[in-house]
Amino acid sequence: MGAVPMATAQGLSREEVRRQTAALAEVGQRLFFDTRLSASGTLACASCHDPAHAFGPPDGAAVRLGGADGKTPGLRAVPSLKYLQDVPAFTEHYRTPEDEGDESVDNGPTGGLTWDGRVDGQREQARLPLFSPFEMGNADAADLGGRLEQAGYGAQLRAAMAGTGGQADVVELALRALDVFQQDGALFHPYTSKYDAYLAGRATLTEEEARGLAAFEDPARGNCASCHISQRGHDGTPPHFTDYGLIAIGVPRNRDIPANADPAYFDQGLCGPLRTDFTGRADYCGRFRTPSLRNVALRQVFMHNGVFHTLEQVMDFYVERDSDSAKWYPRGPDGGVLKFDDLPAAARGAFNMEPPFGRRPGDPPALNTRDIHDIIAFLGTLTDGWWADNWSAPKTAGP
Repeated sequence: MGAVPMATAQGLSREEVRRQTAALAEVGQRLFFDTRLSASGTLACASCHDPAHAFGPPDGAAVRLGGADGKTPGLRAVPSLKYLQDVPAFTEHYRTPEDEGDESVDNGPTGGLTWDGRVDGQREQARLPLFSPFEMGNADAADLGGRLEQAGYGAQLRAAMAGTGGQADVVELALRALDVFQQDGALFHPYTSKYDAYLAGRATLTEEEARGLAAFEDPARGNCASCHISQRGHDGTPPHFTDYGLIAIGVPRNRDIPANADPAYFDQGLCGPLRTDFTGRADYCGRFRTPSLRNVALRQVFMHNGVFHTLEQVMDFYVERDSDSAKWYPRGPDGGVLKFDDLPAAARGAFNMEPPFGRRPGDPPALNTRDIHDIIAFLGTLTDGWWADNWSAPKTAGP
């Protein structure tokens, strides 16, 4: 957990470390559900990251409303906060021994949190919404610090850190507490899905689910597992259903996002505008981080821009993007299909063309209707909370 290394370095006993960690987690949980942290007084972390929906969005809205007035629309769909504990720090050149022991394989831009990977670690991730003008809307650290002190969190946080000699800035302590809360394995990475039980030999997949897994992993059909890793790692760790890579698949522009009413505005992911260190890198435009598919069946909004609202839509897009582009993209004045319309023309370049993409009009689809149905059935096995008879009841989060 985030608090342990510093505490250990300060010579605390194991019991003192456990006490401090538990105290910080308790305060962090209260912070997570407290609307008083927002400028509007109406928005908490849990307002967007609902525990009942795998700490993801509670409904199908493409973006949430926030800001000082509580009415300012965001720019992207809300990601889940579950299974983030092993996301690597962002790097442009990711190499992993999982590639058949060959660490020379460069997997390209990988890691980091948020859709564009621009921060590393959950403490820094928590900082973003607290000060975002379209999320919790605090003007600066002094503004947030005042809210924390007024709500009584300053005293609670300093008490949790008593005897450690750690820094006493209330905002940094609050971020630390939110980080520690999100390290709670029972809440944020429990690995209690039916698929986890299946991998452990405690459950059997139905015929539909088994066919779906086969199509999911087949490189010539779904090819989903090429990015959404579905098997245990070499060290036996459960699959996270993501390779953490940033990839461009060219989803359609979502005209339900108010910012997209401006024809000059484009969310280009890795190359901006929210991320600024790769501005101008056309080869990075349109790349967004591959999310975990764990608990994906609980979502009602998909992709970075929330353009899809069902798994059927997602699967159909993957199958038909290239073979039936007119179904997904608008037509221009000349009648031609404006493919990849959520990026400026100069940035419409390096899109993923691996199966099931890459089909031409008239080609047979990589996945048929039954395949899609079966894959969606399989994705349902990734929802946490499926319990074998000898498992305990799941832990629940609350204020």
